[in-house]
Amino acid sequence: MNVMPKIDETETAEVDVDNNLAAVSEVEAGIRDFVRNDIAYLRRPMAVNAAEAPLDPGAEATVNNVNSLIQRVAGTSLAEIEKLISELESLRDILHAEGQRVQREISGYAQLSQAAMKSTRMIADNVQQWKRAADGLRNS
Repeated sequence: MNVMPKIDETETAEVDVDNNLAAVSEVEAGIRDFVRNDIAYLRRPMAVNAAEAPLDPGAEATVNNVNSLIQRVAGTSLAEIEKLISELESLRDILHAEGQRVQREISGYAQLSQAAMKSTRMIADNVQQWKRAADGLRNS
């Protein structure tokens, strides 16, 4: 009987994260290798007639490869950063609108509280006057 072991979703997620980290490390290692091996000619002293000497086609291709690799790697990061910036801007707008709404609500509650205090004072004053009038009638 064939029994397949149950794969936990967290184990799958951990494997995906490990694979992604390995891919990132591999890309970084590739970039380092390109820079170390293929751009070493930039460190050499330039000849007097350097303006007239054309670039080595292999070196130019290497520079183009490095540039395209960097653009591919940085492209997704830049897109994610732009996406996060737009999300943060929309959240800022939402928080600003909510802050204004809360201020309006607090102002409304403050007005209601003041009106309730005035009404309570008026009722207490009227009750006091009625009590005095009742005491005056009893004493006479």
